[in-house]
Amino acid sequence: MSLDLTKVAAQVGSMVARLKAGGEERKKRLKYALDILHDKSIDPDQLRKKIDSSQTTWLVAGLVDGLDQCYKPPFLPKEFTVIATDGSHIDVDRHRSTRCYLINIGTVVLGYGAQPQALLDSFPSLYFGDEDLVIAPDGAKGREQPIEGVLLGIKRSVDECHRLAELAAELPKGSFNLALLDGSLILWGLAGKVYPEFVTEALLNKGFLRYLEDMRKLNADRRLALASYISFPRSTDVVNALRVAICPYDPADCDRYCPNKARDCDRISGVQDRELFSNTLAPGERSALFTSQSKIVRENYGEHWVYFFYLRVDDEIARVEIPQWVAKDEDLLNLTHSLVLDQCRRGQGYPVALSEAHEQAVVTGVDRETFWQLVEASLVDEHLPTPTSAKSQSKRTRWV
Repeated sequence: MSLDLTKVAAQVGSMVARLKAGGEERKKRLKYALDILHDKSIDPDQLRKKIDSSQTTWLVAGLVDGLDQCYKPPFLPKEFTVIATDGSHIDVDRHRSTRCYLINIGTVVLGYGAQPQALLDSFPSLYFGDEDLVIAPDGAKGREQPIEGVLLGIKRSVDECHRLAELAAELPKGSFNLALLDGSLILWGLAGKVYPEFVTEALLNKGFLRYLEDMRKLNADRRLALASYISFPRSTDVVNALRVAICPYDPADCDRYCPNKARDCDRISGVQDRELFSNTLAPGERSALFTSQSKIVRENYGEHWVYFFYLRVDDEIARVEIPQWVAKDEDLLNLTHSLVLDQCRRGQGYPVALSEAHEQAVVTGVDRETFWQLVEASLVDEHLPTPTSAKSQSKRTRWV
């Protein structure tokens, strides 16, 4: 039986009515946040020190070059290349006959200039061996972490970065290039204490960060900027910096001073960064630079510490994340700004290279079912057992 929308309609109506009622309050909060953003009496250096010493219950952006600065788009180079990767996967299915998973990486190379080119491809990889299905600490059995669910999503991000580094290594010397990833440079799935340290070591330190380092080194004989693109972000890091700015305590300490009472900073709670910059940036402009203060970045990223800025693309505000070695190189920073914006303009508001990489990577529901049929048919051909759960058989059996 499909979803009965008649039973949902009244609930949707209630949701819309509540959103409408809160509209005026949101406008007041946003106006106050904008006033703080543009307040010239706030000393950026003092605020930076206050942020660094504060203890808050929310993630606060670190300041680099101020709060409300706006930067116009730099000129495009005459010749440049944009490379991008994106991925999709088929997860382990415990109801199927064998344990395995598949990661499909879509790749795009777009060359612009006198000799334009477009190379699109996909690279499916099947993982099935015992060493592929788990992450295990060296010399210790019984602590293995199965690669499935959230962990498989992180593994896919690592594979996307690996393939991007391979594409980057093939770029000609002396060229201008941008390497693009979709989503965040921060592997949020590893944040906190969800997984043992050896999992972080394998996927982040020996995986994702290693491939970022490979791309950083390529700048010895070519110009390669690296960025990740987040469309319609819901981040509040910069707004939270404003909350610290108006906190009457220095340093701010939420648990110590405001554990069970209303706070001055709640006057701008609920405002998102994109709302700030949609009222600040002109089309094509970027914001000031900020840094992520997340624990996983502080403890692991080193030279690849994540910086970010907001970019106005038509009516959308996007968040662009870059590693420290791009942020601190003015030429690479300008190259990132100009090429990301150019990609968005060519792609109707979203980077065309990422759109095409996604198209190469996508795995549909039909693809998944066909894949499992291929696996089970191959097992049958080799006279191997194909046990499946009663639940799986029930879903695939037509009831009369």
